[in-house]
Amino acid sequence: MNKLVASLLSLAVIGGLTTAVAVAQEKKPAAETATPTYPIKEPREQSWTFAGPFGHYDKAQLQRGLKVYAEVCSACHSMNLVPFRTLGDLGYSPAQVKTFAAKYETQDGPNPQGEMYTRKALPSDHFPAPFPNPEAAAAANNGAVPPDMSLLAKAREVERGFPRFVFDIFTQYQENGPDYIYSLLTGYEEPPAGFQLPPGSHYNPYFHAAPSFAMPKPLSDGQVTYDDGAPQTVDQYAKDVSSFLMWAAEPHLEDRKHMGFMVIIFLLIFTVLIYLTKRSIYSKVEH
Repeated sequence: MNKLVASLLSLAVIGGLTTAVAVAQEKKPAAETATPTYPIKEPREQSWTFAGPFGHYDKAQLQRGLKVYAEVCSACHSMNLVPFRTLGDLGYSPAQVKTFAAKYETQDGPNPQGEMYTRKALPSDHFPAPFPNPEAAAAANNGAVPPDMSLLAKAREVERGFPRFVFDIFTQYQENGPDYIYSLLTGYEEPPAGFQLPPGSHYNPYFHAAPSFAMPKPLSDGQVTYDDGAPQTVDQYAKDVSSFLMWAAEPHLEDRKHMGFMVIIFLLIFTVLIYLTKRSIYSKVEH
């Protein structure tokens, strides 16, 4: 009997403590109990020429984006999976591609003496990395290794959640990556009052991992000179390099969309033929 009473008292005490903890959590401010969700601001959707089922790349924009990458981004970011020869798809002649590749140096070898050596890059080479190894890249960038940009436009995106991802199936929205890169490059802001930034970091509410960002603002107005008269602004630079990175990540996008359109047309014609064949056959069957 005594054991039963003791057990009941223990259950009552535990239940009371649980209720008290629950009440205390309810009284806590939302800022203390809520888990921060990043990015703080969602990427801003832009109008891209490669969007939609009939999307295509604007070669002039891709050439400008290459210029922004070469003069700004390549100082920290590599493109190890992109060979120079593919720049011919941007409208450059073989001679222009060869001249552009020769601006870079790449390591080759070993030579007959068994030593590695440096030579000018060829169209068959890939874009060289700006640092010899990840450790050197981290040491030069406050401990953060700049990501390779070869597939960045496909690898970096923000989940849109329900029900928008359902609508995306019908609208064929696939530009989440370029929208994110554009928003990130143009989204640097002053931190809100009371916000403490870690040393060497920067406030960017569009960054999808945390409110602080290791990369300083890379673009400024007039930083890159365009030859085609396009605006030399941060907004234009961000759009151009985002388009270029989308091309680098999916160079066969136009071919894929053309093939998809032809397949849909074929399936529609095939369906009509199957239906007419079925009607023709069963019309002769006596019921």
